[in-house]
Amino acid sequence: MVASAVRRDTKAWIVQVWLSFGAAVALCTIGLAYLPGSDLDRAFMMMGYAFCLCAAFALAKFIRDNQYRNVDTPLWGLVVWAGFGLAMGLTAWGAIRMEINPTYKAFLGVSWLYLISCVFTLAKTLRDAHEAQLEEARQEGMAMREVRPIANGTNRSS
Repeated sequence: MVASAVRRDTKAWIVQVWLSFGAAVALCTIGLAYLPGSDLDRAFMMMGYAFCLCAAFALAKFIRDNQYRNVDTPLWGLVVWAGFGLAMGLTAWGAIRMEINPTYKAFLGVSWLYLISCVFTLAKTLRDAHEAQLEEARQEGMAMREVRPIANGTNRSS
């Protein structure tokens, strides 16, 4: 039995994904830290961004877990999709209703959507790395079973 090569992302891709995610978090943090307006608006937007971040990771995991067959209940799928939809919708509503400069709104919107995009890319990259590790461990385990020492000191191939 010949083991197939395990497909892994390049180091350059992994660095780019993490740098993009870091840049998105930094841009959102800066945008929210200097958000003009009331403290209530600032708090609402911070909670909205955090809600979107968590909901996007949950949705990415749900989609990947159910890629080949349904392993979660339909109700959990509804919760995950509804949570993501509510997070995105309420955050967009909060940004639109704020009385701030349209250019600032555009900055908040673009950095927010960049963050959500980076979340899905990071989640996929992390999951791909995890699956590659599992595949390598499986192949190593199969190789160990193929050739193992027996009592008299010789090797036996199965």
